Amino acid sequence: MSTGELLSSEPSELKFPFELKKQISCSLQLSNKTDNYVAFKVKTTNPKKYCVRPNTGVVLPRSTCDVIVTMQAQKEAPPDMQCRDKFLLQSVKVNDGLTANDITAEMFNKEAGNVVEECKLKVVYISPPSTAQEGSEEGPSPGVSFSDGKHANAAEFASGARAFTEGLEAQEISSEEKALMTKLTEEKNKAIQQSNKLRHELISNVLGSVQARRQQKRWWCVIHVCHVDRLARHNYGIYHEEVVSDPGPSEYFPSSYLPLDKYDEGKEKRN
Repeated sequence: MSTGELLSSEPSELKFPFELKKQISCSLQLSNKTDNYVAFKVKTTNPKKYCVRPNTGVVLPRSTCDVIVTMQAQKEAPPDMQCRDKFLLQSVKVNDGLTANDITAEMFNKEAGNVVEECKLKVVYISPPSTAQEGSEEGPSPGVSFSDGKHANAAEFASGARAFTEGLEAQEISSEEKALMTKLTEEKNKAIQQSNKLRHELISNVLGSVQARRQQKRWWCVIHVCHVDRLARHNYGIYHEEVVSDPGPSEYFPSSYLPLDKYDEGKEKRN
C-alpha cells in the first residue's frame, strides 16, 4: 500500500499478467483518510499504452474509489519482462460538495500555490505462470514526463470494451436459452403423461363397451331360449298350472292358453 496524507492507494504497484495480443486490466483502490473532499488525478509516462477510468474524480471523506487501469494489447514482450512505465497519483483538498465535473487542471498546479500531494506507482509485468520479476527502479529518472491516460488509444479501448459487452450479452442469452429449454422439456413431459392417461381411459372405455355388448347379447339369448321353451310347452299341450295375471307382450307369452274350465275337465278325466 502506498500511503499519503490525503489518499492511500492499494496496491502500491500496478501488476499486469503479461500476455501478447491481449488487453489486460488491473484495479487500483484509493482511500480518503481525511474528513475533507479530496480530488485526484492519475497520470502516466506512456498515455498511448494505458487507459485509466476514471482518470480524475473526487473521493468523499472516509470513503474509497476504484480506478481501473487497462493496458492495450502488446505485439511483443519487453526485454527480461522489465517495464519502465510509471504512474503518478496527484491529490488535493477541495471544497465540500465538489463533483468530478468541477475538477480543472489548475487545481493540480503547484506553481499556482496549491498544495498537491503526489504518489508514484510502478508497473510490474507478471510472466504467467511464473512469478514476475519486479523492476529495480525506485522512481522516474530525470526528464520523465507524466501525462493522463484519458485520451490513450481511445479506438483500441472502445473496441475492447465493446467485445467485453458482447461477451456478457452472449452469456445472458445463453442463460435465457437454457431456461427456455428446461421449460419446454417440462411441458413435453406433461404432454406425454396426459397422452398416456387419455390412451388408458380410451382403452378402458372400449373394453367396457365390449363387455356391455356381450352381456346384452347374453340376455337376448336367455330371453330367446325362454320364448322357445314357452312355445314348446304350448304346442305339446304342456301348460302351466299357475294363473298368469299379466303375461306381458305376446312375443314372449303366447295368448292361446287353455281356459280354466277346460283345464279342470281334463284333470278330472285324467284322474
